[in-house]
Amino acid sequence: MSSPTQAQPQDQAQAQAQSPSQEPTADPGWDLTAPLREAIAEGEHLVATAPFIRTEQDRLEGYDYLAGRIRMAMQTAFDHDLERPLFINATHQFARQGLDNPDAVYFSAYLREGVEYVVRGRRGSSADLSFQVMGGAYTADSAATSLMAFDDRELEVRPDGTFDFTYTAEPGARTMIVREVFNDWDTEERGTITIERTDTLGRPARELTRELLAKRYDVAARTLTGSIRTWFAFPHFFQYAEPVNTLTTPQQTPGGLASQRSSIGHYALAEDEAMIVSVPRCDDCSYQAIQVGSDWYASTDYETHQTSLTKAQAVTDPDGVMRFVVSEHPPSGHADAPYLANWLETTGHRTGSMMLRWQRLERDLGPADGPSVQVVPLAEVPAHLPHLAPLTHEQHAERITARQRSVARRMIS
Repeated sequence: MSSPTQAQPQDQAQAQAQSPSQEPTADPGWDLTAPLREAIAEGEHLVATAPFIRTEQDRLEGYDYLAGRIRMAMQTAFDHDLERPLFINATHQFARQGLDNPDAVYFSAYLREGVEYVVRGRRGSSADLSFQVMGGAYTADSAATSLMAFDDRELEVRPDGTFDFTYTAEPGARTMIVREVFNDWDTEERGTITIERTDTLGRPARELTRELLAKRYDVAARTLTGSIRTWFAFPHFFQYAEPVNTLTTPQQTPGGLASQRSSIGHYALAEDEAMIVSVPRCDDCSYQAIQVGSDWYASTDYETHQTSLTKAQAVTDPDGVMRFVVSEHPPSGHADAPYLANWLETTGHRTGSMMLRWQRLERDLGPADGPSVQVVPLAEVPAHLPHLAPLTHEQHAERITARQRSVARRMIS
């Protein structure tokens, strides 16, 4: 017979089952995500109180925009590695920023001054493939500096489409940006692109440490709030410095490529108004396009709505002019064929930004190459178009289906 102080094995098990579980306590020194959580809260405040919010839809878009900013910030902080550079696509249909071009796939890699890099790739069939080295970064009060910019016409592309070049990062170099731009979404195919440091090949990656992870979360936090503030301010340097419902003559894109020109502006249209943008088709460039953006200074839904058109997608009138109609509602005036081939949808945005681009130019552009603008009542649009080209519901749906399939094939999510 056991003594009262000696518990049998089954008694011990019962006592353990009845005692409260001992949960591990968090080490406050390991609260590495605190800066990011604070940045997300600050980002939420910035988008929730944006001065251009007018409707519930605007606010919903703001929260979707915030999700894209968080996604981009995490990629920037955790995927980029100065020791093992990669071309990363942080701007796409789920992370829109900087009036991103619906026709472009963007890649970027971080650089370290004085380091030699080798870029290799295979040229696809896109309309343009360009390279740019940026110094500094875009901020709420300044633009990044373009240190070098060229397109693949300056490369030796072999018969099989492959190419390579070596670049030693010059003083101030921070980022290499690659843009692959598509004029014909249906037929042009992507190529491939890689970058490597010649002095770190064959070495293992850095081991994870608390300090390294803390730094990455801190970088993500600063990138998140910095990008929101930057793209809130940026259009006011350019687009919104222009009179409303106007577009500039073609000019060199700020911080852009030598062979690229753009026309910028912003619109404000009532529900029963339309903007007619007329621009000559340019055959002295491989790529020409127009897009409508939002007040978030980002592209709008270019997959399931027609918010952009290239010269390959648009209808050109017999006089060589492409005439685009920007409006909320279909503008043709025909009940059975209400759409137009060159209609650009504002998707509920009464105000927003606009941009036209010409890339891989073989000559400079002048005022005669640029757009002209008319704002007219929606009901009067047909009277201003010499060649209407109306589309039925089925024809318009076919165009949207083609856009969805092209984006799915081309873009990285």
